[in-house]
Amino acid sequence: MASAKLRAELECSICLNIYTDPVTLRCGHNFCRVCIDHVLDTQEGSEGHSCPECKEKFLDRPALHRNITLRNIVEHFQPAQLDQEESRVFCTYCVDSSVPAVRSCLRCEVSLCDKHLRVHKKSPEHVLCDPTLSMERRKCSIHKKILEYYCTEDETCICVYCCVIGAHKGHKMVSLDETSKKKKETLRNILPKLLTKREETEERVQSLQEHRRKVEEEATGDTKRVTALFRDLRRRLEDLEKRVLREISRKMERITVPILDLIQDLEIRKDELSRKIRHIEELCNMTDPLIVLQKSDTGDLCDTEDGDNEDRERDEKLLHDEGGLDVAGVLHTGLSYIITEVNVYFYIQGAADILLDVNTAGNNLQISDDWKTVSWSFIDKNHPETPERFQDCPQVLSRQSFSSGKHYWEVDVVGSGEWTAGMCYPSIDRRGEESHIGCNNKSWGLKWVGDKYSVIHDSDEIPLPTNLSSDRVRIYLDYEAGRISFYDLCYPIRHLHTFTTTFTEPLHAGLCVREHCIKIFGGDWEM
Repeated sequence: MASAKLRAELECSICLNIYTDPVTLRCGHNFCRVCIDHVLDTQEGSEGHSCPECKEKFLDRPALHRNITLRNIVEHFQPAQLDQEESRVFCTYCVDSSVPAVRSCLRCEVSLCDKHLRVHKKSPEHVLCDPTLSMERRKCSIHKKILEYYCTEDETCICVYCCVIGAHKGHKMVSLDETSKKKKETLRNILPKLLTKREETEERVQSLQEHRRKVEEEATGDTKRVTALFRDLRRRLEDLEKRVLREISRKMERITVPILDLIQDLEIRKDELSRKIRHIEELCNMTDPLIVLQKSDTGDLCDTEDGDNEDRERDEKLLHDEGGLDVAGVLHTGLSYIITEVNVYFYIQGAADILLDVNTAGNNLQISDDWKTVSWSFIDKNHPETPERFQDCPQVLSRQSFSSGKHYWEVDVVGSGEWTAGMCYPSIDRRGEESHIGCNNKSWGLKWVGDKYSVIHDSDEIPLPTNLSSDRVRIYLDYEAGRISFYDLCYPIRHLHTFTTTFTEPLHAGLCVREHCIKIFGGDWEM
């Protein structure tokens, strides 16, 4: 009865089975990790998350904490359950009632209660063991005798006949008890290693699940923002379309109204000219000279140039007006405004303003007055020796450090010497060969030596398949994502390499130069 109650306490309320990798919510209820993960996944996108047991609501997806105590109880309970099931063996001789057996005799193939055991074990030839229903598997399949020995050569359990007349004759034999003890000792030595590996695997699984949830949350947020952005863009484009069409109509009216007025004036002028032509033709067809001379004033009929010059100037001005409707200008202004709004909606970051730290510069380095340019010199500068200064390499770090966010900086490289540009932890060594950027596990760099480019970290150098197309390099840092990327600032920008890791310290920009000059500067965001 107590065992049944304990089993009920160790059952997951979701799958109704014994807990597998039990975890606890903030409300105190326990579930299998896989079960509760599935439930929380199905609750994504709803108003929130809740406990399947008590319905307590959580604003954010609740963290899952491993219940080590409960897991240990489960691990001890399951073998006990198997032992209990095996103990459901009843006495062979108690035919009137089911009396649990306390021992089984392998030689007689019977199970016995306390009463019958006292009589049975008086005979020394009996072989007793814990109560069992599977006696056949404890006997040799060939000789049907009890398995009592272990053949170390063939690594199998055998009976006494196998030792004397069987296939294992002459082989080294060891008792089952002795072999079992050695195997248990070996297993006990292996067990801690397996437990450690399982712990590490569980931590990796949990870390990956948390990263997956973080990516999904970020993707969900970006999806909502992009959906809202394009909805707003469609509205803005529709408004811009209406505004441009109204502007086209207004400008068309401004240009066509004077044209229509001029056409009307010209039509009147044309009618007047037609009237004069007809009158002249009539006069020319008359035969009576007196009537021709008295009919009208010749000067009035011949006056055809009044206002012609002014009209022609107005015609020329209207016909050669190059201003046009200026649709492109209106569209450009409207679209530029929309793009500006997009840039504000998705914050576009500029280059980090990097200044070099003179206190870290090696003795052959010259730092400019604006702390943005470093150049190599044959002359030792005899800088005062400090713990921060690089003693054995021409190297310098930035004043600024970055411990979060996304940043980038750029360098111009001039000269024919060697250089390395990258990022490093402030705990990087300041003496010896391992202090060079990329020659340790605390720095990452892009390297140029002898017209060959490569990337380097922890002395692992990877040659780049192609050289740079420009004299400018961009180093991009995404601290939370654990990425350092290098880009060639040609057109279009070309990605060179990305290092991926988990950062454990703040990062400084770092430069190493020999017979070279490097300038650090900021720029516009083009990623």
